[in-house]
Amino acid sequence: MQILICGSMAFDTIMVFPDKFKHHILPEKTHMLNVAFLVPEMRKEFGGTAGNIAYNLNLLEDKPVIMATVGDDFGPYDTWLAHNKISTTHIKKIQGSFTAQAFITTDMDDNQITAFHPGAMNESYQNSVNDAKGATLAIIAPDGRDGMFKHAQECFDAGIPFLFDPGQGLPMFNGEELLQFIEMAEYMAVNDYEAQMLQEKTGLTLETLATKVKSLIVTLGGDGSHIYADGQRYEIPCVKAFELVDPTGCGDAYRAGLLYGISRGWDWPTCGRLASVMGSIKIGSRGGQNHTPSKAEIEQIYSQALVDETMANQSLDI
Repeated sequence: MQILICGSMAFDTIMVFPDKFKHHILPEKTHMLNVAFLVPEMRKEFGGTAGNIAYNLNLLEDKPVIMATVGDDFGPYDTWLAHNKISTTHIKKIQGSFTAQAFITTDMDDNQITAFHPGAMNESYQNSVNDAKGATLAIIAPDGRDGMFKHAQECFDAGIPFLFDPGQGLPMFNGEELLQFIEMAEYMAVNDYEAQMLQEKTGLTLETLATKVKSLIVTLGGDGSHIYADGQRYEIPCVKAFELVDPTGCGDAYRAGLLYGISRGWDWPTCGRLASVMGSIKIGSRGGQNHTPSKAEIEQIYSQALVDETMANQSLDI
């Protein structure tokens, strides 16, 4: 089964301010804010929802197909994808533009100031799902607004089941538009904050929204995730990470696990457990694409997580 990933490709420039923003921002002067932060630590990472999801599926030895738009500066990312043998056939370069970029400054309280430039991402509508022959499952992840609409409709018209993942793009759509996506989607995934926003925008409860798709997945960070499907709610436990380093890209890693399981017809608890394993592996390294476990190592972590879950349940029964 070929998985098509419609979403963003981006560079993440991450800077660390070795102090606290609150020490340098005067509340009474926010109407005329003019501050500069010295950031001696900086790194540039490969990111974007499509790139991160594809990277994690590749770790599972799947062969995902990315559909995205990028700018003239995409060269280093293109080389990285080639190194990892990830297809770039449907990545379109938009001349005279930058690849989407996030500039993130983090302080010692883990507060963040982020500036995001969408660049070529806004041109994602220039790609067409109809050009990706052989796709049998897709994800519509955060991307240019027009592109998300177009790709969802094309998947629906072509009979390609897709996972709708509005993510940070959710504020771009009103309630009626979100319901249009949901009516076309087979599956939907949001985090707990997005789930609340989704309910407020549509005026519907999670339970009602879940009846409109085969499954509604809500991730809860360290509290695991809930999968609403088959008329019930599956509670998926969080898999304990070896080390807590950086949550950037954990949601994308989780979605890669979901897609892998869905494409193979697994039951929902199994899909959820693999997704949770992928998220726990990712959080142990910086950036969205620097973790390098083999498929065998992922399988071993999955098996151990099952053992730990069984032991925990037995302890609860005592």
